[in-house]
Amino acid sequence: MNGVANENFYRRYILSVGKNGGSGFQVGNINGEKEDALHISFSVEKSDAESANTAKIQIWNLSDQNLRILDTKDIIVELKAGYGGNLSLILAGNVTYVVTTPDGADRLTEIEVADGRVSLRDANISFSRNGKVDTKDLYAYIAGQMGLSIVFAKDLSFAKFPNGFSFVGKGKNALQRIAKANGHAWTIQNGVIQVTLPGRPVNTHGYLLNSDTGLISIPKRITISQSADSGDSLTGWEVEYFLNGAIGVNDVVQIQSGAANGYYRVHKITFDGDNMEGDWVCDAQLLEIKTLPRLDKKAAS
Repeated sequence: MNGVANENFYRRYILSVGKNGGSGFQVGNINGEKEDALHISFSVEKSDAESANTAKIQIWNLSDQNLRILDTKDIIVELKAGYGGNLSLILAGNVTYVVTTPDGADRLTEIEVADGRVSLRDANISFSRNGKVDTKDLYAYIAGQMGLSIVFAKDLSFAKFPNGFSFVGKGKNALQRIAKANGHAWTIQNGVIQVTLPGRPVNTHGYLLNSDTGLISIPKRITISQSADSGDSLTGWEVEYFLNGAIGVNDVVQIQSGAANGYYRVHKITFDGDNMEGDWVCDAQLLEIKTLPRLDKKAAS
């Protein structure tokens, strides 16, 4: 059994619930992995789509006070998980559904969460810019109006509107309009807007996945259709590895195994865990990185 598997015995989580600038609560192994914690089970699904990422959390025996906080409108949930001192944020979003029911002698609370739900649903924007307008500035303004941070891939260029720009409507629709004008793609991950080129990573830093760093079983070859209209598709691998929240959507992963070797972009990840039984694992779809000869040649020189 490798070192990563041994670390599975030191699983740790911290669940934080509250509002921005408001009161809330935390439960879990807050002071270290040896601290007793409430029973939790979670499944978090993330992809590079423009729609919100989703998660389901089950937690047993929350206090009455914490349940009242959880029932507050547009409450925010953050879940960190990992091994020992290595905790990573695997979920940040708004509660969309919560129910508490008896479970034998215990009390089970089921929570559904969507990443960026309030921003996507509620952010109405109305603004106008005269003269020559840089679309990178528009991205930053829209993100601020949605209450979100924004990051840009390094290989982007930004169009300029020579005759000004005006918009009235949902923030997500403004993002779609700016992205279309630039040929960009965007997604929200843990409350942060990522802007990339379609099929390209958000950064060039790569994570190594092999048997020593948590890779489980043999990678499976996959083909994912990118567009129903164009018929374009990308090939890659479906991999399973011990939970690692540091690896996110649009990151670069290097696979090293007998079946697959090379660098790929994270298209989709599912995080599954239960602190009382079973392994903490991630299932990810890793796709080939779309090549851009001009940029890739420049990067290699």
